[in-house]
Amino acid sequence: MTNIMQTNKVYDNFVKGGILNMRKIFLPLLLIIFLLTGCGTEQDSEKNKIVIGLDDEFAPFGFRDDKGELVGLDIDLAKEAAERMGVEVEFKPIDWNKKEGELNSGNIDIIWNGLDMTPEREKIFLYSKPYMDSRQILLVKIDSDLEFHSEQDLAGKIVGTQIGSSAGNYIESNSKLRDSFADLKTYNTFKQAFEDLMSEKIDALIVDELVGRYEMSKVPEKFKAIEVTVGHVAKVGIGFRKNDKELRDRVQKVFNEMVRDGTTKKISEKWFGADLIK
Repeated sequence: MTNIMQTNKVYDNFVKGGILNMRKIFLPLLLIIFLLTGCGTEQDSEKNKIVIGLDDEFAPFGFRDDKGELVGLDIDLAKEAAERMGVEVEFKPIDWNKKEGELNSGNIDIIWNGLDMTPEREKIFLYSKPYMDSRQILLVKIDSDLEFHSEQDLAGKIVGTQIGSSAGNYIESNSKLRDSFADLKTYNTFKQAFEDLMSEKIDALIVDELVGRYEMSKVPEKFKAIEVTVGHVAKVGIGFRKNDKELRDRVQKVFNEMVRDGTTKKISEKWFGADLIK
């Protein structure tokens, strides 16, 4: 009898121990599954929204109208693309000179704001196909008697450009050209640059042609463009993080559809009076 009781006691301890061990194993597993499920839900919700970084004073690509609302060519394009993708879109103004950090930190998902495709940037960003051409030109006051036939004629002049722009990067990389200026003034936005050009604090402004011609169309009596190309002719694309190929492909797919059905043409004509989108 004693042997039977001892055997039963051993069996009970074995069973209880097994249950305790199973609890020790399965409870952490259930917790991990719960956490993973929660994370998956959060990631899925994030995919339903894209955050686009932009310079909100970069007309006509993205800027604020008289009511303070964001408008522009790329605003219209991005809204249409997001609608076709079935996602919410948020536009987040950023310091343009810190755009790489904003993107790679995850603060924004896309840079869609007249972004030039340069060899330096292509090392950092994953790009869409180019959708516009861009070159840098000179703007001066309408009554300026200065003559420019090449960028070398900028020697001895006070020149302005935007920090982090293609023109700004080109000048910084070309020390000979930079040192030929009487002074180089850089701006975070073109709004202040145009004001300084108007008040003759600078002699000439190097600006993206699309931006410059748009500004001139609003006040044709104040500025004029000089047909001098500074640096290389660039292409405009949409910038993504290097590892966001899936998002890039989704955006590219709907953008291609917008080109085929004439939507991009209508949006371009709204802002430029012509179809400038490839």
